[in-house]
Amino acid sequence: MVNKVILIGNLGQDPDLRYTTSGTAVATLSVATNRRWKDREGNMQDETEWHRVIVWAQAAEFCGNYLSKGSKVYVEGRIQTRKWQDQNGDDKFTTEIISNVIQNLTPKDGEGGGSGNRRSQEQGYSGPPVPPSTGDDVPF
Repeated sequence: MVNKVILIGNLGQDPDLRYTTSGTAVATLSVATNRRWKDREGNMQDETEWHRVIVWAQAAEFCGNYLSKGSKVYVEGRIQTRKWQDQNGDDKFTTEIISNVIQNLTPKDGEGGGSGNRRSQEQGYSGPPVPPSTGDDVPF
């Protein structure tokens, strides 16, 4: 079975970097992807989809240090749906992308465009697999 997601989008806000009680870094990203098409009448239509992306450990530190609102990012990971209860005891669900690869596609000043270049560690992080579950140690 396969559970793999690849996104290229823009950050809607600065990464929210926090730490678990055990000291592991966790970053939450809000990534927007866009879709454009022509409707039956020939009018251009736009649709924006927002994705909640969770990044762990060294990759989370990378996000906190090198990404900001508006950054174009490449995200690779898996989909996870979590169930939780609100203050009224009602069941709620949230679907997230748990990322294990993240790259900054926004060119640095002075560099030409081209998101096809593989850049140094400063521009991206591809690390070991993320923890298998978020558990009770999640700071949000």
